[in-house]
Amino acid sequence: VQLQASGGGLVQTGASLRLSCLHSDSRYTFTSYNIAWFRQAPGKGREFVAAINWNGDRTLYTDSVKGRFTISRDNARNRAYLQLNSMKPEDTAVYFCAADLTSSYDPSPRDDDYDAWGQGTLVTVSS
Repeated sequence: VQLQASGGGLVQTGASLRLSCLHSDSRYTFTSYNIAWFRQAPGKGREFVAAINWNGDRTLYTDSVKGRFTISRDNARNRAYLQLNSMKPEDTAVYFCAADLTSSYDPSPRDDDYDAWGQGTLVTVSS
């Protein structure tokens, strides 16, 4: 499964960004799997951010982003999105999208449940 994350950049505190995760592997159907976003801040481990199930009717968020970030997907366009609002300096990280081929109804927050990863996109929030 090939995933490509994009949309990162340098923003100020309180700003918004929308990250995109493009599925470009014709061997697999995008609706076959759940999608998650993880992030890794400088000097820290990888952290779960949000996940969405294969048909988009179930989402999961880590507590620190609830009410600020929104995960969504457009299966017709083979894309998943992460809308980042009211951004804070602690949101600074490389953001990765990942695919879970088990396509369970409830998406998982565990990184070892994800089978394929995109290359990451850097988000920097200045204070």
